[in-house]
Amino acid sequence: MKNLKTVKHLKHKLTLLVGILFIVTVFVSACGSNDTTPSVTVGSKNFTESLIVGEMYAQALENAGYKVKRKLNLGGTLVAHESLKKGEIDMYPEYTGTGLMNILDLPPKSDPQEVYDLVAQGYKDKFNLIWLEPTKANDSQGLVTTKKVAEKYNLYKISDLPKLAPELNLAAVPEFEEREDGLKGLNAFYGDMHFKSIKLYDYGMKYRVILNGDADVTVGFTTDGELTNKELVLLEDDGKFWPPYYVAPVIRADVLERDANIGTVLNEVSKLLNDEVMQALNAEVDINQKEYADVARDFLKQQGILK
Repeated sequence: MKNLKTVKHLKHKLTLLVGILFIVTVFVSACGSNDTTPSVTVGSKNFTESLIVGEMYAQALENAGYKVKRKLNLGGTLVAHESLKKGEIDMYPEYTGTGLMNILDLPPKSDPQEVYDLVAQGYKDKFNLIWLEPTKANDSQGLVTTKKVAEKYNLYKISDLPKLAPELNLAAVPEFEEREDGLKGLNAFYGDMHFKSIKLYDYGMKYRVILNGDADVTVGFTTDGELTNKELVLLEDDGKFWPPYYVAPVIRADVLERDANIGTVLNEVSKLLNDEVMQALNAEVDINQKEYADVARDFLKQQGILK
């Protein structure tokens, strides 16, 4: 009889213990599924500079305690923009000139602040998307020559080309001659540039062509990594033909409404970027063949953003 009572007592204690363990398990599971750590999905376009900048934003957010999902290398402007509108990503780096003309379909403007104000207001009104603080990195188009040619002809400004072009050979890229933001537009804006010759080259060849002396002037972008080469000279767009293309984070308004500190973290990164910085970072990837994530990490460590 005593043994029977003991067995019943042990069964009671075992049942009680199982019940307690069940409650604890449910509680722990509930806590785990209710993780309040904010998550941010960061996107980028599919070229070196956008990948580097997108990765810097992602790493800075992770360092600030946020969970980050990466959807980098999405594609071109329309793909990234649609992904942001649909909520597939929460933010990505975009360019003011691109937002003005390609997304809002507005005419080009030359004043950086006016362009920023137009895209900031337009994106808020049409898409409920927010432009955060712009960087000082302006990835606009440009014309590039060599130090040797610049010194020989005293060529440092695009406005000098109408009179000097008959002495110079142009290394163009596909479509440049016919585009309104290419040679056709430049001729209308600065005056006709009757180059001695115009030959087409692949984008990856153009700088090598002028450095080898096979041409004198080529087309570039103002944050190209190749411009870290001291033998190359970026001509001043002294008439401001090309609109500004300052890179800035574009983010969904509802993300900032949930946590305004996300914007603060992104703006701190943006303050670090200008033309020279982006040229150097792009060169690390495009010329020195480093991984963009490593380049982003090393830069943020140097700047004290990451420990």
